Amino acid sequence: MPSFTPNSLAPILESAISTRSSFLGRATHARIIKTFQSPLPPFLSNHLISMYSKLDLPNSAQLVLHLTPTRSVVTWTSLISGSVQNGHFSFALYHFFNMRRDNIQPNDFTFPCAFKASASLLLPFVGKQIHAIAVKFGQINDVFVGCSAFDMYSKTGLKQDAQKLFDELPERNVVTWNAYISNAVLYGRYQNAAVAFVELRRAGCEPDSTTFCVFFNACADQLYVDLGRQLHGFVIRSGFEKSVSVLNGLIDFYGKCKEVRLAEMVFGKMENRNAVSWCSMVAACEQNGEEEKACLFFVEGRKEGIEPTDYMVSSVISACAGLAGLELGRSFHALAVKACLEGDIFVGSALVDMYGKCGGIEDSEQAFHEMSERNLVTWNALIGGYAHQGHAEMAVRLFKEMTTEVVPNYVTLVCVLSACGRGGAVELGMEIFGSMRDRRTLSQRNTKVKDKLTILYASIPCE
Repeated sequence: MPSFTPNSLAPILESAISTRSSFLGRATHARIIKTFQSPLPPFLSNHLISMYSKLDLPNSAQLVLHLTPTRSVVTWTSLISGSVQNGHFSFALYHFFNMRRDNIQPNDFTFPCAFKASASLLLPFVGKQIHAIAVKFGQINDVFVGCSAFDMYSKTGLKQDAQKLFDELPERNVVTWNAYISNAVLYGRYQNAAVAFVELRRAGCEPDSTTFCVFFNACADQLYVDLGRQLHGFVIRSGFEKSVSVLNGLIDFYGKCKEVRLAEMVFGKMENRNAVSWCSMVAACEQNGEEEKACLFFVEGRKEGIEPTDYMVSSVISACAGLAGLELGRSFHALAVKACLEGDIFVGSALVDMYGKCGGIEDSEQAFHEMSERNLVTWNALIGGYAHQGHAEMAVRLFKEMTTEVVPNYVTLVCVLSACGRGGAVELGMEIFGSMRDRRTLSQRNTKVKDKLTILYASIPCE
């Protein structure tokens, strides 16, 4: 019978994590209990806690923790990181503060996890407490700890604190700059992102593929299209012209800037393509009114063995809506069902919209009612479908039902006014407009709202 040592059993626990096999993990745990007396060696206890946490078995991880008399920073960090990895952010913070009660000093792996948990729960006050602890132990000057603290402040809306922290960082690497640029893009501060990219270069820091991808998102704003084109040249000079992720970012950038021809050129020159490449190309065509081309790219991608994603399927279904291709849309619906994507909220919303615009209002209703989750886009899609068919009463009834779940926007009003205009329900349309204006849900200055109001007024018979 082979003899087992901690060093021989630890790799098996790591294998259980990588293969997501709780059975292998529990079997190895049983062997450990048979081989070693209680309490278990700390080395193995830490591995067990890490394994159970990362496999989303928090109760088992907690049990091992209680049976571990000697707990180190590794023990607690394993528990905290596993909780964050599986979205248990409250538990992560609970374990972090229990760790402090144990007088264990967090390290440069612990703090980023704690900051991420605070950001995910939108708890800036807790984040500030963790920041103070990081300052106390001199960890805030670590590049990754400082970067995660900056990210926490940015995502919890404390922009001034984030900027102050960033300015005070003694050392910045490409990860720090990427965090700064990505947060600037996320909150629409494209000029800040552009300035940060220039500062990054002045500081002698070399951008990586993430930097380029994030910055292309900033350049997709109409004010920075020329800057994006210059960045394309810089990508080539920097040797990233074969990076799949960077080229995918370029395709997305050109698509958003209505430069489908340039997006196709980049796509055509790619030596290697992945699902994101095909998805970006389908979306670029669909967003720019080239629906037939979007469908062709989708079919070609399937021939290349590309598995459809939620975004790819929702884009091609939207293309069918633009073509009013009901039968083609049905075939893509069948593919979505086969790929188990019909429950996705984006795919579902696209189906509701496509059937409504293609005249299959009953199919649109069925797709709507089969969705387990709905958002504003979903509701607007069905109301828009009723408007397209001139079903004013159905549109208004759905609108009233909608207001009990989500707050309508100007798109909702455009759809309802359109339905009332086509269905001859002028007074009803004006009543709805008045109620939404009183609630300050929208502004009459919106061009589309004004257009629909004009049509509605024109429908009023002259006395």
